[in-house]
Amino acid sequence: MAGQNSNLSCLLYGPHEAKFEDREVPGIRDPHDVVIRIAYVGVCGSDVHFWHHGGVGLKVSQDNPLTMGHEASGTIHSIGSSVKTLKIGDKVCIEPGLPCTRCKSCKSGRYNLCPDMAFAASPGPGPATHGCLCKYYKLTESFVYKLPSHVSLEEGVLVEPLAVAVHGNRLAGVKPGQTVVVFGAGPVGILSAAVARQFGAVEVISVDMNAARLEFVKKFAATGVFTPDANVDTDTNAAKIVKRFKLDRGADVVIEASGAEACIQMGIYVLAPGGTYVQTGCGKPNVMVPMTKLGEKEIVVKGAFRYGAGDFELAVGFLSDGQIDVKKLISKTVDFEEAPDAWESVGKGEGIKTLIRGVQD
Repeated sequence: MAGQNSNLSCLLYGPHEAKFEDREVPGIRDPHDVVIRIAYVGVCGSDVHFWHHGGVGLKVSQDNPLTMGHEASGTIHSIGSSVKTLKIGDKVCIEPGLPCTRCKSCKSGRYNLCPDMAFAASPGPGPATHGCLCKYYKLTESFVYKLPSHVSLEEGVLVEPLAVAVHGNRLAGVKPGQTVVVFGAGPVGILSAAVARQFGAVEVISVDMNAARLEFVKKFAATGVFTPDANVDTDTNAAKIVKRFKLDRGADVVIEASGAEACIQMGIYVLAPGGTYVQTGCGKPNVMVPMTKLGEKEIVVKGAFRYGAGDFELAVGFLSDGQIDVKKLISKTVDFEEAPDAWESVGKGEGIKTLIRGVQD
């Protein structure tokens, strides 16, 4: 329970050490500020990593704890005097990062690469920034998106991972008639398959070791699914994919959303000459890559980092038009105080997408 002047927040102090504390309610300081009453926060794989390890690279600490959460929806609580696109009470989702707007990356339109990005629930690089697993969260108007009236706040949480999927597909340049192989059938992998279909891919193959998730993605978006054989090498598994799905010389596009070394290798092997490979998933800092095949095939390799200009708008559009039904991904919703249990559950691979309900009065 929390009152109007309370901002109950879930902070991480270190691995397996979360505390619920009342922080200051954010106020309007800039005329373009908006304060959001958070309704739901999604659990991401990075949250699980933070829960078990205290961070990715830079870590939280007893002296520098952080409020968790970066996938969120809510309603507008208050607005600055210059806000034009939003009003109090609007349902919204948030793009949880604030770039500097001055650096070379920002000025070229690639603000997701800003070195001073203040990203929610991140100790860095960039300034350490509290997340949105709290009652009230402040952001600038430009990174807050109004949800259509028929889109629920639960669905609004999934705009963030959907924007990740949109970003990967746009980087890959997926076109009508192409064949796409997506490695990983977690939320981002499932949504990447769905976006590829919307972009016109004629064949979308999802690859994962989890039978339940493959069954889900087959019904949701993929035209075919494949379970790798753990007893054979990665190029043999790739050859099986090409043969089973009649991909001729290979796939046009690979979107790697697992971060697993074996999948990265399979992705290089399964591509056709001249194909495009996009790395969306996060894994070990260093992996073995079949460089000879990569070079022989003249494969275009791209990294993908979060999302950029236009990705959130397109993701909201997919929900607005009913083209991607993200409700089907939501496995369960837990109360705010059960956030650590949610991180544990997701870490065990339970369900597809877990939501944490916002603070209740």
